[in-house]
Amino acid sequence: MRIVAGVATDIGQVREGNEDSYLAEAPLYAVADGMGGHRGGEVASQLALETVETRYGAGAPLEEAVRGANTAVFERSSEDRAVEGMGTTITAVVVEPSSVHLAHVGDSRAYLYRAGALRQLTEDHTLVQRMITAGEITAAEAEVHPHRSVLLRALGTDADVEVDVQDVGILEGDRLILCSDGLTTMIAEEQIAAIASSTPAAQDAADRLVRSANRAGGIDNITVVVLDVVSDDAAQGLAGGPEAAPRRTAGTEPSAPPAWRGPAVRVAIAVVIVLAAFTGFRTWLDGRWYVGVANGHVAVYRGIPVTVLGFDLSRVDLETTIPADDVAVLPLYEDIANGLNVDSREDALQQIDQIEQDVRDAEAAARAGGGGQSP
Repeated sequence: MRIVAGVATDIGQVREGNEDSYLAEAPLYAVADGMGGHRGGEVASQLALETVETRYGAGAPLEEAVRGANTAVFERSSEDRAVEGMGTTITAVVVEPSSVHLAHVGDSRAYLYRAGALRQLTEDHTLVQRMITAGEITAAEAEVHPHRSVLLRALGTDADVEVDVQDVGILEGDRLILCSDGLTTMIAEEQIAAIASSTPAAQDAADRLVRSANRAGGIDNITVVVLDVVSDDAAQGLAGGPEAAPRRTAGTEPSAPPAWRGPAVRVAIAVVIVLAAFTGFRTWLDGRWYVGVANGHVAVYRGIPVTVLGFDLSRVDLETTIPADDVAVLPLYEDIANGLNVDSREDALQQIDQIEQDVRDAEAAARAGGGGQSP
C-alpha cells in the first residue's frame, strides 16, 4: 500500500497572516496551528514542524520528536521577547506498512474516513472538551461556548508537555484527514464526510474542504492534509503520492476566493463604485465568477453575488437544467443560493460537473437505500 497526499492551506477571510504550517514529507505528515499574535504563531508552528522533521529524520520516535519540538518552541519563546508566550498545536502521523502512528497536542484534529463513516481519532485539549467529558455541557453547547477556543495543552507553553499517541490500523481505501481548527470550527463533520465521500482525488478533497470553510466565513486560517491509502498499482495511475506531495510551512497564498458577504463588505463595495473609475471596476468585476441559482436552476454567474443600491453586481453567464432544490438539500451545497465562489469560468464549469455528479450519486444512494438520501 502507498499514500497519495493532498494539501491545502489558506489565510481565511479575517486574519492578516497565516499562522498554520504543514509538513508533507513521506512517511511523516503533520499540521500545526500557531498562536501568539503577530509573528509568534507563525514562528511557533514552523519551528515545531522543522524540529519534528529533523529529529524524526535523525532516528527519534515521533513522540520524542514532538517533545523536542515543545522544548524548541518553549526555549525560543523564553529567549526572544518578540515571540514571548507563543505556542502551537500539532497533529502528526508517521505512515507504516499497515498502520499510522499518531502524535497529538492541542485542538487540530485527525480523522479517519472509512467505508462511508468519518471517525475523529484525536481528542481536543480544550476547556470545552473537558467540560463535555465531565458532563457539564453538551457538544452542541460547546459549539457556541464563549471559551470554546481556550487550549489546555499546546507545544511551547510549558517546559514539558503530555503527548497523546496511538497506533491506528489502515486499510486500502481509507482516507486520513489532518486539519487545523480553522476547518472544524467552520463546517460540521457531516459536511467533511460529504466531501470525503464525493471527491476521489486527495488534492481535490483538500481544496474543497478549504473552500467550504472559507464560504462558511473563514474566521481563522485553514489547513488540511488529506492522505489516501491506495494499492501500489492504483498509486501509479494517480498524480501525487508521497514523493510528489507538496511540502511547505506557514503558507499564506489563498486556495479559495474571498466570500463576498456581509453588510460591511457591501458598504465597502459601494464606496469602491463611487470612488473608482467605472471601467476599472468593471474589468475587475468581470474577472469574478461564482455558481449560484437562476430561475430555480443551478447557474454560472460572472461578477459577485451582491446588490448595491438596487444594482446587481453579477449577471448570468450560463443557466443549467439542474434543479437548484435537488442540489441545496446536499450538505455540501446548502449555501448555493448565496453563491459558491470560483476562480474562473473553467472552474465554474468543473464545479457544475461535480454538482451534477453529486446529485446523481445522491439519487442512486436514495434508490438503493429505499428513499434515504446520502451526501
